[in-house]
Amino acid sequence: MQGRTSKDNKVSLSLVQGGEGSPPTGGGKPLAIVPFDRKELATILSVYGRKVGQGEWRDYAMDFLKDRALFSIYARVSERPLFIIEKAPRLRNRQGQYSVTNQQGRILKRGHDLAQVLRVLDPQLAVVS
Repeated sequence: MQGRTSKDNKVSLSLVQGGEGSPPTGGGKPLAIVPFDRKELATILSVYGRKVGQGEWRDYAMDFLKDRALFSIYARVSERPLFIIEKAPRLRNRQGQYSVTNQQGRILKRGHDLAQVLRVLDPQLAVVS
């Protein structure tokens, strides 16, 4: 999906199909995307909800691409997110498929366990398994 914002701040979404640079085809199947599963989303949203309750964060966006999924966190309406939580399955067997990146693009934490990686955003909480 692609979103566009018009001058009056209304957002329109459109589903894009087809290969790179090719127009959408009527009979083609949709592109495969990398999603967050229900458990991953619950883990992310629990941290996000605490920070919203504390007044630190205000908005989020989710992007599902063919090679990764992104959860972007915003403190206020701005063009750049404060943090980006990324799931990149191609890195599963190397550094770990989860990472948290700050506004400057620096990777704050990377790993195989999402709950451990998210501790960089809320360090005073202990992970209970």
